[in-house]
Order: sequence, then C-alpha cells, then structure tokens
Amino acid sequence: MKASTIKRLILWTPTVLTAAWEYARHTFLLPYVSMDTGNVISPILVFLVTVTLLSKLFDMLENVQEQLRREQAVKAAVQERDQMARELHDGISQSLFLLSVKLDRLDRAESPEEVKQASEQIRGTVRHVYEDVREAIASLRSADTAAESGMPWLQPLQDAAAELEESGTSTEIDWQLPDLLLTSREKVELLAIVREALMNVRKHASASLVSVACRQVGADGFRCVVADDGLGASPGAESAKGHYGVRMMRDRAEGAGWSFGFQSPRPDLGTGTSIEIMRQPSGAKLKP
Repeated sequence: MKASTIKRLILWTPTVLTAAWEYARHTFLLPYVSMDTGNVISPILVFLVTVTLLSKLFDMLENVQEQLRREQAVKAAVQERDQMARELHDGISQSLFLLSVKLDRLDRAESPEEVKQASEQIRGTVRHVYEDVREAIASLRSADTAAESGMPWLQPLQDAAAELEESGTSTEIDWQLPDLLLTSREKVELLAIVREALMNVRKHASASLVSVACRQVGADGFRCVVADDGLGASPGAESAKGHYGVRMMRDRAEGAGWSFGFQSPRPDLGTGTSIEIMRQPSGAKLKP
C-alpha cells in the first residue's frame, strides 16, 4: 500500500467512524440508547478503533517510509559511483596520459640532469595518481557501508575528517543543515564538493586547522564554507592547467544551480583558502 493511501486512511477513518456512529444512533438507536450514553460511547468507540486499526496503519506507514529512505540511500550511492567514474576518467586517466608523456621524455633524455628532472616529475605524477586512487577507493567503501548498514549519509565526511586528523590537521565540523532540506542528488553533490575540498587541504595546504560550516539560509537555502589556515594558492591557481579539483567543485555546484566561491588567501587571515557553496532561498535576490 502506498504511503499516500495510508495517510488518507489515517485521516479519514476517525471522521467516517464518528459520522457513521452518530447517524446510526440518531436514526436507529435513539429509542434504545440515551443521549448521555451515546456521548460516552462515542469517544470509547473512537479510542478502540485508534488502538486497533490506526495503530496498524501507523506501523505500515513507518515501514513504507523506512523502505523509501533505504531506496534513497542506495540511489545516492549509485549516483556517487557514477560521479566517481567521471572523476576517474577526467582526473586519473589524464594523469596517466601525462605519465606516459614524461616516460617518453625520459627515454629521450641525453644528460644526467635531464634524466633526474624527468624522474622527479614521474615520481610526482605517480604520487598524485596514488592519492587519487586511494581517495576513490575510500569513497566507494563509504558508499557501500552507508547503503548496506543504513549509516547516515554524512559518514564519508566524518571519514575524510578523520584522515585529516591522522595527518596532523585539526578538523572542525559545524553541520546544521536539516536532512530534509536537500534531495538525495543534492546530498551527493554537496558531500562530494566538501570532500574534494578536504582532500585538497590534505594534499596541498599544509594547514593546521580546517573548518566546515554549513547552515540553512532562509526557508530553503543554505551556505556551506570550507576554510583552512594553510599556505594558500598562488593567483590563478584554481584555473591553471593540471588543477582539476577546484574546477570539478565549481562544475558540480553550478550543475546543481548553486553559487561557488573560491578565495585564496582568505581576507580575514591573509593566508589559507576558503570555499563557499550557497543556494539562495526562494524569492531572494542574487547579489550583483
């Protein structure tokens, strides 16, 4: 039975029952049942039906909603896998292509200095690919765990924060978004952006502290900021060749209809990096 049908039954059953009882006692039972007795029987009758029939309907509704939540969790995991596949193609495959180019350059090297330089570039690319593969595996494992055990959808964010803590970067998470504020697809996109930002901090920032603050704005908007106190990025680094992380985050945000901001250095510190994802509430005017 559909959830909408169950809700209608819960809504209408007491009304129909009360109307039927009042009609029956006034039409057929009035010579046998006094008004005072009928007034006492009415709430007792409604209570008995609530305890029996409506309790079963509430149980059915909870089961349907639980099944729907599990289906949404599985759907979110599948969507995350699809997005991960695109990122593997756009990120790791390109890095492997660059690696092949650098190997060709190593074969053509004539001086020991050229060999050393090419070798260092190859090592750097291999380390970059290794980190990307490790992050991809962690994401897939987190998706499996969330889908199978019913863990909260924010568990991968907690895992990414734990990895930062292990590497020596303190992590503060202030997540105040109601669960129903985002659709399953939006949860996947926002979580992927935040995790990508944390991964960039771990790879490049050498930060001692990174914070994630997400809050509701208005009735249906939100603002999420990831900020660190690390080295920051050089001017134009977010759009430079070979820097895919910020572009992927921006593409995800814009694809979901959100605004995306990147600042480095942070105005309040003069160093570090901050990333802002924001969805304007309905009816709000966008800033020029």
